[in-house]
Amino acid sequence: MAELKAAVIGSGFGGLAAAIRLQARGIATTIFEARALPGGRAYAFAEKGHVFDMGPTLVTAPQCLEELFALGGARLADRVELLPLDPFYRLQWEDGTHFEAFGDENLLAAEIERIAPGEAAGYARFKRYSEAVYREGYEHLAGAPFVTVASMLRSLPKLVGLRAERSVYGAVSRRVRAPHLRQALSFHPLFVGGDPFSTSAIYALINHLERTHGVWFVRGGTHALVRALVALFEELGGELRLDTPVASARLEGRQHCLTHAGGEDHFDLVVSNADVMHTYQRIYGAHAHGQRMSRRLARSRWSMGLFVVYFGTDCQYRDQVRHHTILFGARYRELIREIFNGAELPADFSLYLHAPTVTDPTLAPAGGDTFYALSPVPHLGNADLDWDRIGEAYAERILAYLDEHAMPGLRQHLTVRRWMTPRDFERELGAFHGNGFSLAPVLWQSAYLRPHNRDRRIPGLYLVGAGTHPGAGVPGVINSAKAAMTLVDEDFPR
Repeated sequence: MAELKAAVIGSGFGGLAAAIRLQARGIATTIFEARALPGGRAYAFAEKGHVFDMGPTLVTAPQCLEELFALGGARLADRVELLPLDPFYRLQWEDGTHFEAFGDENLLAAEIERIAPGEAAGYARFKRYSEAVYREGYEHLAGAPFVTVASMLRSLPKLVGLRAERSVYGAVSRRVRAPHLRQALSFHPLFVGGDPFSTSAIYALINHLERTHGVWFVRGGTHALVRALVALFEELGGELRLDTPVASARLEGRQHCLTHAGGEDHFDLVVSNADVMHTYQRIYGAHAHGQRMSRRLARSRWSMGLFVVYFGTDCQYRDQVRHHTILFGARYRELIREIFNGAELPADFSLYLHAPTVTDPTLAPAGGDTFYALSPVPHLGNADLDWDRIGEAYAERILAYLDEHAMPGLRQHLTVRRWMTPRDFERELGAFHGNGFSLAPVLWQSAYLRPHNRDRRIPGLYLVGAGTHPGAGVPGVINSAKAAMTLVDEDFPR
């Protein structure tokens, strides 16, 4: 029998995980990456001695990575060093309140009592609920594909029992009353592109996931993990083609013919880690089903856009900030409503500040620090803003806010300053509407109701990444490859 050949479009974490699984299975696999470096959203750049991760900044559930390396005959610990973070992050509000999200249970209990006296019992109830949805939503469902109605129906009784139709904020607010604690326990869906007031309560599992498996940072930055995955893939015999965007794909019998920057190649199967809309609208746009899926996806609810400022300083702020700091603005519910549904850029913002040199000083030159600050903003489908015109002023607003609320004198110490807007996400990553995390993680776009890991109408096409089951986040996209590989094994028995 002729050797099977597979193409993987895109080298984000989902694409790399799928490629390693395929190559370890003995299927000759080629990754096509449009950009000059692998990683997808986990891109990186260096300037004036500062090393910047442009996307994901933390690792949770490292066991999914350990499993992946083991499939390739390697050990995660031999390839990268994971550094534990505790506290996981600091939350701070404009009224001067701050909250350290400790992994240590005793320290966390003291923090809860300090900012929300008398809420210990309510937090204990939420903790039990978070564990219950983790058991059902992550351990049982995250790595299993949903390709039939029956597979969805089997899960419904437990999901109904857990009241998954409620929002994360709703699940939290039923158990705790203090406003700051409600925010501290409900903001996590923003990490995967979700509105805490509409994202299914199943995503309350993130709280238990962090507490069970910890929050980690990769020494050398997240891109060091990308490089380790690429090295493993190539050791297994796989081929990575950089600067090789795939323009289109067509079926010739049961073979997929990919047209790309280097010509054309034929494959028995294709795994797409590209933006799900880009996959159907552009790559498979000539196929009738690709056109139907494009129309359906255009009506879907998409995650918010992101504006990210990357900056370096010639002094150090490691005593003022944590590795991860969340700075809440004066508004919470109202701001989130405008981010996800508004047609204008909100007048205020909340920020996620990443300071990797708190944990790994080698990512900045001597005496300096490296940062990025992320502001969730409306995606281009809701607010078609001229980001090329307003981007610089918005970056200045963010830096001025950090100067006032977290990092005094910041603007006098900047050595590097760069930003990425939703328009850049659209241009550089093919992200529909410049989205930050693909389809929003609402209940009616989950599991069977999300684009499937195996396409029903285009034989040999599989989807991985944030736009398919189970969704965004490093564990989510790694598990999407596991789910897709289950289906490849069905379709192409060993």
